[in-house]
Parts: sequence; C-alpha cells; structure tokens
Amino acid sequence: MKLPFSPLRLALCLTACGIASGVPASENTAVATPGFLSTGAAASQAIKWQAVGDDVLANQTGKYAGGSMISGFVLNLLSQWQLPNGAMAVAQGSLAVTAHGRGPMSAQVSTSAQVLDNTNAGSNGANPHAIATGGQNIAVNGVSQVTQVAGNGNVGSNSTTIDFGNASIPSIPGSTNSPAASASNASGSIKAGIAFGNGGVTVSLQTPAGLAAQSIAPNNTQQAGAIAQLLQIAGNNQAVANQLQLHLQTQQLSGNLLRQLGVMQALQVRGAMPGR
Repeated sequence: MKLPFSPLRLALCLTACGIASGVPASENTAVATPGFLSTGAAASQAIKWQAVGDDVLANQTGKYAGGSMISGFVLNLLSQWQLPNGAMAVAQGSLAVTAHGRGPMSAQVSTSAQVLDNTNAGSNGANPHAIATGGQNIAVNGVSQVTQVAGNGNVGSNSTTIDFGNASIPSIPGSTNSPAASASNASGSIKAGIAFGNGGVTVSLQTPAGLAAQSIAPNNTQQAGAIAQLLQIAGNNQAVANQLQLHLQTQQLSGNLLRQLGVMQALQVRGAMPGR
C-alpha cells in the first residue's frame, strides 16, 4: 500500500528537533503506576545512550543525518486512557516506509482503535468543575510535550523516542491495513481515533475526564514535521499515556564511497593549511 507521505522530510525534521516539557495545571499526586505505564515508560527509565556506527557518523553534520543515508523508517504511536471505573480507550498505529533506490517509496500501515465501556458501577473520576485547557494552542517547532492536570491521584506520561535501528512494523492485535481507525462507546462519551494522511498523523482520545492527543504536522503547514503530545486531565485517579517511537533505518556506505570521502576530506584539509 502506498501513501502520500514524505518520510525523508519527516525523518530529518524529527532528528533535528528539540524537546519542550509542559507543566501540570494544578495538583498532581501520583498513585501506583498501572501496568501499561510501567513497561517502557520513559518517565520511569534513566536516560540511555545508543552507540552509532562510523558509517552513520561519517555523514552527519552535527545536527541531523543526511537525507541520502536514510533508507526508511518505522513510526509507532500509542495513546491509552484508563478510567478508575474500568473504562478504557486505546488508539495505536504503525507506519513503515522503505526507499527503493531512486524509485518510489513503499509504505505499510497498520491502525487500531478500541473503547471498553465502564465495567462496574464505580465513578469515572471526572470532575466537571475542573478545567485543563489551552495546551492545544501551543506552537513549537520540534517536539512539544504538554501535560495539564486538574485533579488528584493521576498518572500521565508523554514519551518520544528517536533512534537508529532496523525495526520492523509490530503486530497490533485487531488492527487493519487502513490508514485510519476510530471507536466509541454507545453514549459517545469515550472516543478513540487515529489517522495517517496528507504527510502527517493524528491520534486522539476523548473521555469524560479529559483528552489525550498526538500529532505530526503535515509538510504543507508552518510547523512541518513537528511532533506534539498533549495530556489534559480534569479528574481524579486517571492513568494516561502517549508514546511515540521513530526508528530510522540507514543504508550502509560502500567501500568505494568511503575511499572517495576519505580522499575528499584529505584534499579539504590540505586546502585549509597555511600557504595553500
């Protein structure tokens, strides 16, 4: 399946971007972290480093990887909201793009959206008098992570990971090859959706206690390639997570090209010597 996506521009923008973290809107007293947040959650892990080979470093400028060395990428997104009464909303998707030399790029997409309505008579934790708003109006070039909380006993996590690797598109239970998926409960009070298209992607969860969203701006906007992660929680005892992973795939440099680069660098050094 082929999509009208611009993967190389997206990959270059993402590897060049910075990170901005949001501040809770009011008191945020964390409770025990639920299972889906404790596994792989960036907030609970120490900062890690990843070794990058000489074939990758040789073609970098110090800010981003050169476009000629990116051969594809795998993008994974997951948003999940768990309410205290057992209700849950999940939206996830993956996009794998592979370049075939000078020919057209191929893309494989997988999406899923699920809503589980309340399973008991307990409270959903929503507070109609609490307000968490305004974060959706923040504009940042790069990566923005905003968390706004009005309530107690909440757990929230925004996680973005960008690395070099040859990851394959994961298997998502109940997913389809459609570029979009959506789901809601019978009353429409809980919704989950994800959509790839026009050079970008959006993920959205809506619950009585707030919303969670992720987006990558399409290339025809003023924020081309920008990532935004937003959590707005107006309630108590909510557990929410936004996760985004981008695995950049690089092509190996041939022996002839390495030798050519070595000769070119030697000539550049010689030209920079005094008296030359």
